[in-house]
Amino acid sequence: MIEIGLEMPLTKLRYRTGSNNSLATSRKLIEGAAGMGWLCRLDRLVGAVIFGAQWLALPLILLLFLQWPMRDVVRGYSREANDVGQIFFALYVAVSVTAATRAGTHLAADAVAQRYSPRLRHHIRKVGALVGLSPWALFILIASKPVVISSLQLRESFPDTGNPGYFVIKLALWIMAAIMLTQAIVDIARPLPRDNA
Repeated sequence: MIEIGLEMPLTKLRYRTGSNNSLATSRKLIEGAAGMGWLCRLDRLVGAVIFGAQWLALPLILLLFLQWPMRDVVRGYSREANDVGQIFFALYVAVSVTAATRAGTHLAADAVAQRYSPRLRHHIRKVGALVGLSPWALFILIASKPVVISSLQLRESFPDTGNPGYFVIKLALWIMAAIMLTQAIVDIARPLPRDNA
């Protein structure tokens, strides 16, 4: 199975702080935080979307593999396979950016950050989500509104083949921005682990 850098939901999260926090400690942190039930549900929702999207890799690989045999042997349906593959790829990439961020592998300067205290790294992550990710995701949602809405209303089809479904590729832009914004909210609201307080 191809992994896209998945991380466990917040209730099962092992904080990457350099110390060996146990799974039980992480669960107690979230469960013990007053009024944080919404945060756990939101985090689980993002985790479920990422978990579901990882399975798009299998049909994507299969469709890419079958394109040439379909064109050369079957002499048909290779363009349709390409179009469906583009849809799967757009949805997969839309979610994989957030999956990489959750796993701590996206835009991370680990060589420098390992010298910082866990508390400082936690605050840097919050500031990055507040100042970097949130405004960017909101900008994408707002700036792409006319393009995505018109594509959805027309149920836009692929320009080369006329096959339906091109609107899903444009919708994937909103999916990417929405899931990144949701993850940023989770990161901003996430409490500091008690071991590092």
